[in-house]
Amino acid sequence: MKFSKTIATLLLGASSIAALASSAYAADAVATEAPAAGFNWSGVYVGFGGGVGAVVRGTEVVAPGGSPTQGLMDLGGDGVFAEVSAGYDYLVSERVLVGGFIDAHAGNIAFSVENMLGAGELSLKNKYGFDVAARAGYLLTPTTLGYVLGGYTWQHIELDAPGAVPFDTDKNRSGYVLGVGMETAISGNWTLKSEYRYANYGNNIAIEDLGGGALKFEPTTHTFHIGANYRFGAQNGGGTSFAAPAYSWTGFYVGGALGAGAIVDELKDPSGTTSIHGIGGEGLFGELNVGYDHEFNGIWVAGLQLGGRYSGMTTQLFDASAFGGPKYEGKADYGFDLLARVGAKLNETTLAYALGGYSWQHVEEKMSVPGLSETRDWSVNGFSVGGGLETAVSNNVSVNLEYRYSQYNGHDNEDGSETIPAFHTVRVGAKYKFN
Repeated sequence: MKFSKTIATLLLGASSIAALASSAYAADAVATEAPAAGFNWSGVYVGFGGGVGAVVRGTEVVAPGGSPTQGLMDLGGDGVFAEVSAGYDYLVSERVLVGGFIDAHAGNIAFSVENMLGAGELSLKNKYGFDVAARAGYLLTPTTLGYVLGGYTWQHIELDAPGAVPFDTDKNRSGYVLGVGMETAISGNWTLKSEYRYANYGNNIAIEDLGGGALKFEPTTHTFHIGANYRFGAQNGGGTSFAAPAYSWTGFYVGGALGAGAIVDELKDPSGTTSIHGIGGEGLFGELNVGYDHEFNGIWVAGLQLGGRYSGMTTQLFDASAFGGPKYEGKADYGFDLLARVGAKLNETTLAYALGGYSWQHVEEKMSVPGLSETRDWSVNGFSVGGGLETAVSNNVSVNLEYRYSQYNGHDNEDGSETIPAFHTVRVGAKYKFN
């Protein structure tokens, strides 16, 4: 629980508060330094930021001779990171942009076991790395960009163990990264971005010579980034000049979202002395929501939202089906959230906001062997906190990119152990506002 509370606190500090502080600054500066209608997105930029995220390490044992394989428990972990970046964008038309960037990051996203055999903490940590990627974007308004990205990623992974271990898991892994983001002008040459990235580092051998077999890891990461970019020449003209929508932030709305994310469960043994952080899972989900927002003083927006979701986020707990044995997995299949949010306008059409409130989640566990399957389920209460960017694309429609950290109460297992679920999720949504 200690680490999960730290993550929640860091999220509020690194995501929500930073976005709102930028909002307040932009609001104060709007009279003298507001982004010009012709903000120029073409050119070189440098930036800095950080974020929060999770890693899921799919594990499997390869039998002597190379096949078949037996799937072990997916390992998970979470943490925070900092990054610096540099890039170049070019507007190929009034609203379409292409570009590329490189960034470097360092952090502590890790799987860990506390008090392992009474010998301290073991952790498998994503220490540092870099991404080189291209991106393509579309100007939702003259001052807000929506974009997708894809490219190459490299990561250094380290094992910190309480004593000598008979293997070395310090590895340099490379793979691919995909993502989606929003970036909006806030003041002068500065922009604020929020971004989700999924990275996959391949299913490679981590430990060899296990009786003629091997152990493989497939690390994947889900990360949410918030950062500021300084764009050279953004106020020098040559930018876009199409009209922004006339959007009212006050009113009722209905909406929907698609998202992705990771599960990081903490597992405590019956004695409470050993804690595994965590058991991992990942997947996609869909969501519907209704809500009400109200704008105050031309800057602040506050509201309530009720949303329900159906999810394919799944954790592999054991899979020996290749040998005719059992397969055991857990699925976070559906749930709902009742959330409050408060935000500040970065410009007339874009809002930065923080949110928090009550969450409920249903979990289904399924064990199967050839010719037989057994299902059991349980549900847990908890809370969610998060933040995001939302921008109007027409007089009644807005789109948003949002991150949430969800922490749930512990569930008592039959063997006396306790499972404490936590989720890191990102969603891309759209709302229709009645006004």
